[in-house]
Amino acid sequence: MPPKTSASPAFQIIKDYLLKEIQSGTWKEGDAIPSEAMLAEQFSVSRMTVNRAVRELTTEQILTRIQGSGTYVAQQKYQATLVEIKSIAEEIRSRGHAHRSELHTLVAAKATPQLALEFQVKPGHPLFHSLIVHFENNTPIQLEDRWVNAALAPLYLQQNFALITPNEYLVAVAPLEGVDYRIEAVLAPKLIAEMLHIAAKEACLVLHRKTRSQAQIATIVTMWHPGNCYQFTGSF
Repeated sequence: MPPKTSASPAFQIIKDYLLKEIQSGTWKEGDAIPSEAMLAEQFSVSRMTVNRAVRELTTEQILTRIQGSGTYVAQQKYQATLVEIKSIAEEIRSRGHAHRSELHTLVAAKATPQLALEFQVKPGHPLFHSLIVHFENNTPIQLEDRWVNAALAPLYLQQNFALITPNEYLVAVAPLEGVDYRIEAVLAPKLIAEMLHIAAKEACLVLHRKTRSQAQIATIVTMWHPGNCYQFTGSF
């Protein structure tokens, strides 16, 4: 038990202890933590003091409480920045985790009337289409459904997307000049759910993004994320 100090309120000492046990891996996602009564006895404090520490960690989504069952280590919500566009692999590695991907589709296509309108090109304009699932420590966290303007990235089909992400390649050949995006919550269709290893109609956070380069639309991408383990953050 961490020693009490005059500089730290009792609830903060308990909160720090719980965080340390989680961050060290002693308690993993889904593990139950000791009851409030046990923690109160361990730290020689009132249940009210323990409750404050647990309540604050629950508000911060570090812990989750299940009525009639107990308090558990919450599933981590991976964070992605909206302001700086960077590779999903880079985000994952920055958290000290391993990234891998599964390529489901990589083909040449011609712009349909709808895609031509979105890319601001004529119908039939050459495009590339890729469908890739990105994994963090073997957990699928993003399905990337991307359309690419072939005029700006002519060697797109020749890339090995097991070694490089589409974003990493595109940043090199078509430097970003502008971006538009929107986010929505959508129930996953069956095919999307299967690729993300989640239940059909489970809620997903979906990011729609359009990027511009060399005064043209470079890519239009839709990224699906399981809603129970992902969140977007950003600041201006």
